[in-house]
Amino acid sequence: MKRDYIIRFFAAALMLMTAFAGRAAANEGDSVRVLWIGNSYTFFNDLPAMVQNIAKTNGVKMAYTEVLKGGERLKGHLENPRLGELLKKGGWDYVVVQENSSLPAYDTDYVRREVYPYAHTIDSLAHAGTPDVKVVFYMTWGHKYGNIRPREGYPLCDTFEGMQERLKTSYLEMTYQNNAICAPVGMAWAEVREERPDIILYNQDTFHPAVAGTYLNAVTIYATMFPRHFQTDFNAGLAPVEAEFLQQVGQNTVLDNLRLLNIKK
Repeated sequence: MKRDYIIRFFAAALMLMTAFAGRAAANEGDSVRVLWIGNSYTFFNDLPAMVQNIAKTNGVKMAYTEVLKGGERLKGHLENPRLGELLKKGGWDYVVVQENSSLPAYDTDYVRREVYPYAHTIDSLAHAGTPDVKVVFYMTWGHKYGNIRPREGYPLCDTFEGMQERLKTSYLEMTYQNNAICAPVGMAWAEVREERPDIILYNQDTFHPAVAGTYLNAVTIYATMFPRHFQTDFNAGLAPVEAEFLQQVGQNTVLDNLRLLNIKK
């Protein structure tokens, strides 16, 4: 049973990656152009398309280009010539940056050595190609039962709460170091877990997002890009009441923490 689940999981991931590889890039005529850099936390349930759909219902024309690879870290992305070409070409309004789900939750020395330098390089390349670009560091969420890749001698990330606090700190540090902005997705997940534990945020593997999780990510990231209250009738197939609750949590997590997230209205 476990072997069958693993095979199905990787087969689905491969199909998603293949589909995204063939997607057309953003066009110069689009009003808002977004470059997404990340891994399965971005391509599961097609997060960029969800953000685009929310934008559309709010009268915002948005196009996006993706540099996504399952399990990839920022260091690995920087070895991809296509990313360098896209950043150099420029023309982006937003560059959304998402690190591997486990690494920013490790100890401070590790994160300082293995995460921050690569985040800074991406930020620098983004601004070299597009001086006024807004780089968005996409704060991810703690795994349901703690880090699925625990670090020997560092039990702080062995629970959701501990892992989430480490992710929060690491992503905010990346944000401040680069004068970027932060999308507080992980903070929104913590709120939903506390207030509505009945909402299924996690995929069966206990770390990837279910549809509700990706929807929460989308409304939080959209609110980060456009920090104001909004309404949308796009609900990703969720029950309207559930979608409305997730919309409110995502928006409030951003709007109640503008200074913390380095967002200037």
